[in-house]
Amino acid sequence: MSSNPSRVQFRAPDELVERANILATALETEREDILATALREYLDDAVCDDEIEQEIAAAYYDAAITDEQLASLVGRAQATNFRALKRQLKPSYVDEIADL
Repeated sequence: MSSNPSRVQFRAPDELVERANILATALETEREDILATALREYLDDAVCDDEIEQEIAAAYYDAAITDEQLASLVGRAQATNFRALKRQLKPSYVDEIADL
């Protein structure tokens, strides 16, 4: 876990909170640890989903997220692939290739 965590506040259904409380009790840990682990695992799984990956790519191509944000979501290798594809989508690149 990060040595400098951010404070996040959100609303969740009572049943979900209760399940997190029960699991925290069973594992003898804090509810915050359960929620942070669940969020981390969700984010890791989400970027492996093709549809979500395409949404992330679209956000990057539309400049809604930065290079650094892209890399934090999909990893450096995949971010490099997206950067190369973004370059290929630029009209100047198409013109450059057409001149070959």
